[in-house]
Amino acid sequence: MFDVEEARSRFPALTRSSNGRTVAYFDGPGGTQVPRSVIEAMQRPLEEGVSNLGGVFASSRLADEITAGARQAGADLFGASEADEIVFGQNMTSLTFAMSRALARTWQPGDRIVVTSLDHDANISPWLLAAADAGVEVDMARFDSASFQLHAGVIEELLTDRTRLVAITHASNAFGTIPDVAAIARAAHAVGALVYVDAVHYAAHGPIDVRAMGADFLVASAYKFHGPHTGMLCGQRDFLEDLEAYKVRPAPDHGAGKWETGTQSFESLAGVTAAVDYLAGLGAGATRRQRILDGHRRVHEYLSPLVDYFLANRGDHVTLYGIDGGAGRTPTFAVNVDGMDARTVAARLAEDGLLVWDGHYYAVEPMRQVGLLESGGAVRIGFVHTTTTEEVDRLVDSLAALKR
Repeated sequence: MFDVEEARSRFPALTRSSNGRTVAYFDGPGGTQVPRSVIEAMQRPLEEGVSNLGGVFASSRLADEITAGARQAGADLFGASEADEIVFGQNMTSLTFAMSRALARTWQPGDRIVVTSLDHDANISPWLLAAADAGVEVDMARFDSASFQLHAGVIEELLTDRTRLVAITHASNAFGTIPDVAAIARAAHAVGALVYVDAVHYAAHGPIDVRAMGADFLVASAYKFHGPHTGMLCGQRDFLEDLEAYKVRPAPDHGAGKWETGTQSFESLAGVTAAVDYLAGLGAGATRRQRILDGHRRVHEYLSPLVDYFLANRGDHVTLYGIDGGAGRTPTFAVNVDGMDARTVAARLAEDGLLVWDGHYYAVEPMRQVGLLESGGAVRIGFVHTTTTEEVDRLVDSLAALKR
């Protein structure tokens, strides 16, 4: 059983109030709040004193310890083969630009890559720019505008023996759709293409297994799963070793450190480990990996009825852009209210202490395909494991009030 009130007690930010009402954070797809354990973990190196890596003194050894611990935590979270497959950076976008630049060095004119119209622009623009620099053609795989699903067959039809990369989202940050990444990866590998997976949105909502899905590279951001603003990349060891990194000369030539430009934020890395440990604490098992998987199972069982309740009671004046059911999606909903623009709806809900996003949330291609990019986008509502039945009731009531 999952105890939502016990989980909520760990988050200081959940006591925030607005207009006399406790705030309900439905803005998780744009960034989650953090538990007290993450805050305390980040305080430790700042209070004790931390130095740069590689020294012979205690504060430098602390930096080494924090970095190694964060790499192992990332490996446990993603199901990586080893800790040295985990690379840290400022954010997912920066890591993807760096990796696209390195991969583009291996492409030749006449090669092709595939991106999708379901993706956040951080998994589209870096590849478009890299392809332009390398003289490589780009194929856009489009999701079904009626079902909001991205079928593996659509990507398979675009693949040729000159396809070098498929960039795919693990879950849409706009519509919540979860594509069959494993099927897409099998098709890509069959023609010799690499697979780059954006798991930023998915990481908070389900278990990640890079080996089972066949991802050659996978990126995420800790602030989406109750951690600090730090990007994470998991890459197969052989590719990380063989690819040429853009780096300063004294930086390591091997391992994950080869891809980390400059000094990392050690306080943030401590927070990454604490965030992963927090997720593991939601479940049971002999290892941290087992506890993470069990925690996701428990949270899914808890949230599923809330998803069904919201979808059934949102009101006929609320248009949903996405799968109208709990299967094949994250608890993330893009909606619009009849006769109101998205910004006005978000402002009205904020008056009731309900925090939601509006606009395109960098999902440029998804919003363009459904005709919302130029009209203000949509309201985005996201549930996380600390969302309560009472909060969803408030949301339903406030949406109903907008109709009146």
